[in-house]
Amino acid sequence: MRAYVIRRLLLLVATLFLVTLIVFLSVRFIPGDVIELMMSEHMMETQRGRQINAEAIKKRLGLDLPLHEQYGRWLGGVIRGDLGISLWTNRPVAGDILERLPISLELGLLGIAVGLLIAVPIGIYSAIRQDTPGDYLARSFAILCIAVPNFWLATMVIVFPSIWWQWTPPMEYIPFADDPTGNLQQFLIPAVVLGMALSGLTMRMTRTMMLEVLRQDYIRTAWSKGLSERTITFRHAVKNALIPVITLVGLQVPVLIGGAVIIEQIFSLPGMGRFFLDAVRDRDYIIISGVNLVIATIVLINNLLIDCTYAYLDPRVKYR
Repeated sequence: MRAYVIRRLLLLVATLFLVTLIVFLSVRFIPGDVIELMMSEHMMETQRGRQINAEAIKKRLGLDLPLHEQYGRWLGGVIRGDLGISLWTNRPVAGDILERLPISLELGLLGIAVGLLIAVPIGIYSAIRQDTPGDYLARSFAILCIAVPNFWLATMVIVFPSIWWQWTPPMEYIPFADDPTGNLQQFLIPAVVLGMALSGLTMRMTRTMMLEVLRQDYIRTAWSKGLSERTITFRHAVKNALIPVITLVGLQVPVLIGGAVIIEQIFSLPGMGRFFLDAVRDRDYIIISGVNLVIATIVLINNLLIDCTYAYLDPRVKYR
């Protein structure tokens, strides 16, 4: 296992290098130019003055250098742990990300937890009670979770309570250190909305894999020995059925991150999603590159943890 983890970490470094190269170059092709935005911000009047100030701004920001030199400088800073300086605010990007990353991680982890708490028990129940009214109800609920977009559900959660009961979820961020209870209450509704989208596919996968495992010979042997349904289900069936489910959850992490961008915007959470959207609007290439690098690192580490989880769930899985 140790040798496998070391190989994966080396591969992770190489993958991140390719990610930095692709992201750094691709953001330069976003329509619009940061210099033009800055010029319009300062409302330069004459064309001559515009050219002079544009060149001065380019030189000050280092955008007058060839792309390969800009990339080399930025990559050198990344290796030292410096993600660069924002083109607009002159603040260190790493510091801004560290302020916002815990908010996005809290939302994402709560969303995954809510999704699994909804999906796994219902999927297990649906499998062991196949073709009963409860099974049909659970399958319909799973299809509903898949079909309803989370941004629409989030909007309805805000609109209808405000119309019917004159109540809206808190829209001003409450730091966890200041008020843990208020913070968790603020994140509960966004996490449920985010987790609903995850729970639909996970629920159906759990049901499918449980049905497949329950038809295996060793399960029939357990029944013939007179073991209770609870013992057969939770000691013998669930552990094996969860391996593909864990894979599915791991694959949905990038989707979850994309959904969190929208949810953060709707519920006014100052996380990575809003930070990234503001950077795209302002064409702040340094922030866009830094945020993408951090997200790619999280996704790659998540994939490694998922692979390592297989060995725990299934003793037959050996990594060398």
